[in-house]
Amino acid sequence: MTGDPRRSGTGATPEDFVLGVDSGGSGLRIAVARAADPQAQPLATYTSREPVRTGPAGIDADHMLGQLLPAGEELGRRVGADRFAAVCIGASGMGTLGDDLRARLPAALTAALGARRLALAADAVTAYTGALGQRPGVVVAAGTGMVALGTDLTSEGGWRRADGWGHLLGDCGSGAWIGRAGLEAAMRAYDGRPGGSRALLARAEAVFGPVAGLPGALYPRPDRPAVLASFAPEVANCATGDATTAPDTVAAGILAGAARHIADAAAAACPPGPGTSVACTGGLFAVGDPLLSPLRTALAERLPGARRTTAAGTPLDGALTIAAALAANRLMLPADPKLLQITRSAAG
Repeated sequence: MTGDPRRSGTGATPEDFVLGVDSGGSGLRIAVARAADPQAQPLATYTSREPVRTGPAGIDADHMLGQLLPAGEELGRRVGADRFAAVCIGASGMGTLGDDLRARLPAALTAALGARRLALAADAVTAYTGALGQRPGVVVAAGTGMVALGTDLTSEGGWRRADGWGHLLGDCGSGAWIGRAGLEAAMRAYDGRPGGSRALLARAEAVFGPVAGLPGALYPRPDRPAVLASFAPEVANCATGDATTAPDTVAAGILAGAARHIADAAAAACPPGPGTSVACTGGLFAVGDPLLSPLRTALAERLPGARRTTAAGTPLDGALTIAAALAANRLMLPADPKLLQITRSAAG
């Protein structure tokens, strides 16, 4: 457990608290906030590095509940709550693999945590809310994968999604996409084909060993997207160069291509209208200026009337914001059967 728990104090009731969950490829994060806090600042948090499994039924509800319920009960004890006014669970894959969660979590969370209001959200929705709150706009969430999500906050407009189709069918411009393109350029250099990069070949061999053995080592791995994405910082480093190595034009071209893909997704998901907010969030952008510089140019070209906005918070912050808004009957985000399902018990 991590965080700064604070007791509820005199006069507080269990209904004062909400629970937010962020479930993704790197594990599970859970936090508690006060329902009345418009910023939904976490009072106590829990982190597990064990990702929730997927199986034939999609995301494994039993595995999630096995981690979530004990952690939620412990967090409740730490802040003096034995139930929660609302819970929001944001999960990677919720849109396409969340049927088991949608079928089983509402009853289980109501019984175990007293949650009378529940939001089951795709991680893109919690990333959006963490970045922009309940404002119209578009958010690009990029890490191993990449998805753009936008809304004008109307039920008619709903959610506008672009990409997020995984490393085999899309996620263009993502960490996995950049890493794969960098390794392809390394293999081209190894073969002596046009378009190769000796600098990327040297980095690939330093990271993975002789590249002739890379296909056999990479293709069978179930975490192949994450392994590909782990090479993205190497591409960025080659694009920048250092005191002894000139910037590599092939690596720089890969990052410029990634920026164009990200801007294309943002433009496709952006709701119409001038002055729309555009934010980028996720670990990919930590690679810095080799990606951010061409991305600024690409966004200016594809969305000339949009307003660039710094992301305010994380997907976990977004889950807490949704839960607090749901508890207070002030949730403005459009409901969607796949992206944002809202469940209220008879008492809620």
